[in-house]
Amino acid sequence: MLRVADRARKLVWRAFGPRLVGVRAIVVEPDTNKVLLVHHSYGRPAWHLPGGGVKRRETIAEAVRREVHEEAGIVVTGPVRLLATYTNLREGKSDHISVFVVEHWRRDDLDDDDRDAEIAASGFFDPAALPDKTTPGTRRRLDEWSEGHVSAYEW
Repeated sequence: MLRVADRARKLVWRAFGPRLVGVRAIVVEPDTNKVLLVHHSYGRPAWHLPGGGVKRRETIAEAVRREVHEEAGIVVTGPVRLLATYTNLREGKSDHISVFVVEHWRRDDLDDDDRDAEIAASGFFDPAALPDKTTPGTRRRLDEWSEGHVSAYEW
């Protein structure tokens, strides 16, 4: 009986589930070439590129600027460069995620009231020595960025 219910849930999700338009950022530390990763306070413990959903009436470039500020106190001070847009259709999803490279930024000193409660930790890491619990999608995006080409457009 559980199999039937699970299959029905997946069919309903596939037909009527939401479409997600999201952004992620590869924030590069200029002197070291290290990249910013964030660790969320919810869900499975893992390291991700900072980012999130695009709000209604917001451009994807505005969204990436907002998300890196909310999640890590990073103020983008120059143009952002689009690496690629990826699609995730697994598990009935319809997610479209644009990944941007952020090379011009400064840190904004946020007090505790301004910090995003969903972020448990953040830090800059060498792309060749990422933390063990870095997600596979994050690893693939960083490999593509460091190699200078996108190998697949699926997340």
